[in-house]
Amino acid sequence: MARRFSAPYQTEPVSSLATWARNLALFSLIAVVVSIMIVRFGFLEMKPALATFFGALALAGLSILVGLAAFAAIWQNGSRGMGRILLALLLDAAILAYPAYLALQYRKLPRIYDITTDSIDPPRFQALAPLRAGDGTNPAVYAGLYSAEQQAIAYPDIETVELEVPPQRAYEITLALVNKRKWRVVDERPPQARREGRIEAIAQTMIMGFREDVSIRIKADGEDSRVDIRSASRYFDSDLGSNASRITKLIADINTVADTKPAAKKPAAPAKVQAKTVKKQ
Repeated sequence: MARRFSAPYQTEPVSSLATWARNLALFSLIAVVVSIMIVRFGFLEMKPALATFFGALALAGLSILVGLAAFAAIWQNGSRGMGRILLALLLDAAILAYPAYLALQYRKLPRIYDITTDSIDPPRFQALAPLRAGDGTNPAVYAGLYSAEQQAIAYPDIETVELEVPPQRAYEITLALVNKRKWRVVDERPPQARREGRIEAIAQTMIMGFREDVSIRIKADGEDSRVDIRSASRYFDSDLGSNASRITKLIADINTVADTKPAAKKPAAPAKVQAKTVKKQ
């Protein structure tokens, strides 16, 4: 006769607070992903996207509080749900870690959004100017003396790029690097005898995909060339260092490519001439 087993030994109910903590964390994660997609692909205006994002962060914070309350309840009554609490806390930590880092950067870095290698005569936004004329966007004109002073303190190494190559070569190098970064080029014109070269493009921040506008000017300096770069956030009063980082990396790559001499072409091997046999008549 088969033996009948009793009910499982673990009959305590699952804590409803633990379930709520997990569900809030999952919903927060979904809202964060949706808000990032809204910004990156431009499905909605900036304000609703940011409202969704900050609402998701608030839900993650609420999930932590509910999770702590669930832990206290489990400690007291012995109910189940520790796995759900741990999952919720892990998701909440992943969601809040990067915004917490940005908050620290906001306190640490100067509140400027417009970085340039030439603060006296910065490259202008021409084709991009209409995109910076909307409600809540930063203006197309340079941010001014205060921004230049703060930049000089925080990023003293950002200066005009001086290259020992002709302007056309400098333009080709810079445009190739812009395309390699997959920035969206809005306007570009090569330098000519009495006209400076110009590249205007739109870059995006790595995670949220906020638009940041870039203007690059290439001018002749005798037989050499000078390259000036400007990168400015379209929104917010602080770029959290993103524009300075973008310009610094671009300067380094321009210098690297300009200093690399193209490989010398090997001379073509002379064609072999077959001797003809002369028949005696």
